[in-house]
Amino acid sequence: MTQKIKQITGERDQSVSTAVYPDILDASPDLVFIIDSKNTIHFANKVSVRKIDANLIGEKLRTFITDEFVPVFDKVRKVAFANGYYGDVEMQLKLFDKGTLTGVFYLTRIGSDDDDSTSLIIFIRDITEQRRTEMQLLRFANAIHYAVNPLQITDAEGKIIYVNPAYERVFGFSKDELIGQNPNIVSSGKHSKRFWQKVWQSISGGDIWKGEIVNRNKKGELMYIELIISPIIDPSGRVAGYLGSHRDITEKRHLEEQLIRSQKMENIGTLAAGIAHEVGNPLTSISSLVQVIQRTTDDSFAKDKLELVKNQINRIAKIIRELVDFARPSHFEIKPVDLNKIIREAVNITRYGKKARHVNFKLELQDSLPQISAVPDQLIQVFINIIINALDAIETNTGDITLISRTDSKYIYCVIKDTGKGIHEDELDKIFDPFYTTKKVGEGTGLGLWVSYGIIKNFGGNITVDSIPGRGTSVTISLPIKQKDADIL
Repeated sequence: MTQKIKQITGERDQSVSTAVYPDILDASPDLVFIIDSKNTIHFANKVSVRKIDANLIGEKLRTFITDEFVPVFDKVRKVAFANGYYGDVEMQLKLFDKGTLTGVFYLTRIGSDDDDSTSLIIFIRDITEQRRTEMQLLRFANAIHYAVNPLQITDAEGKIIYVNPAYERVFGFSKDELIGQNPNIVSSGKHSKRFWQKVWQSISGGDIWKGEIVNRNKKGELMYIELIISPIIDPSGRVAGYLGSHRDITEKRHLEEQLIRSQKMENIGTLAAGIAHEVGNPLTSISSLVQVIQRTTDDSFAKDKLELVKNQINRIAKIIRELVDFARPSHFEIKPVDLNKIIREAVNITRYGKKARHVNFKLELQDSLPQISAVPDQLIQVFINIIINALDAIETNTGDITLISRTDSKYIYCVIKDTGKGIHEDELDKIFDPFYTTKKVGEGTGLGLWVSYGIIKNFGGNITVDSIPGRGTSVTISLPIKQKDADIL
């Protein structure tokens, strides 16, 4: 089987021999070289010539190795000559004006140790495209892993197989808690089954779905999310999984809601001032006439009805006063306020009322709170309004109202929690609207929370409400810590 290298490659160095046929080597999909002990190329198959695109015969193979891999090549070549074989080592070749080729080298000695014709046959498996694909995948993997927005990948059945750190951070679940779960682990229940059926129908058909949804984090807090679900399509055209990209817009939605509410309150305030003026004057005249008739008649039936009219006039007058208080610019003096003192005063005013007799007030106030800048009388009005609402919500006359104060570096917070009947979720968005009330007709004007919200916003704070029907309501007031005197205007 042994043939002179001449029989393989034509008129070349006849001292080098091998036991392979040139047709077989030319048919190999790998690059194939035969080099002598001096590193000179005596044979290069067609694939090698085509890919390197240079004159190879008679050249030193070492010159085609990229500079960083030359020491590696020298080492493995010596080992292969000494031991007969060296395989599975990755190096790079220079291509003529075409960059580099990454290959896995396998070197086998041909001939005996003492034979002058001893040579190496080198097979090089081209993995350039494989490494390029792997690098692209690595880039994509890093882009997904370190993305700011929460990302998740599911399999074709919709089970989570990957979440990035942002997903864990935003939703509060660990990776171990999420892998293998259905994405509805963060569902808020706000969307109907039919809604999700339409989403699934769209993405399983290969389409991208975009929309806004409401999710819930591990703590149970609602989150507004911009969601894009993209099908992952395999080479055969089948859906192999789904990529879900989430953008948390909760803060944006809250700011939008506050802006809309502020604009609404500003418009209603202007309207309220006009109504108070137009209604107040005729009402005063009617009240005066009622009092005159009451003093001049002895008819008991007329007196009873006039007293009813008088009570209703007083009710209208109270509403007008609240409207005027809200619409009229405040002339009260803003000064440093101890919020704990305000809370205690409001509790002392309300705890001795008829409805509060069987209610247990609990004060959990943080000591040494920083001061805030506000009008004390207006703050007391806010707390009285909220405590009265809490008392009205405790229908059984037995329950608890807990007032908690705490602080961080920027705000002081007060939480008023009751064990009353609670508020339904579809009513929570309306409770700060004027004239909206969950109480029975005649028991409330629907202006208390509206006015309270306006007062707190004027002091740079905010009011939020959380409630569970049948278990109670929690109202949280946040107020900025007192600024420097020069900033209090």
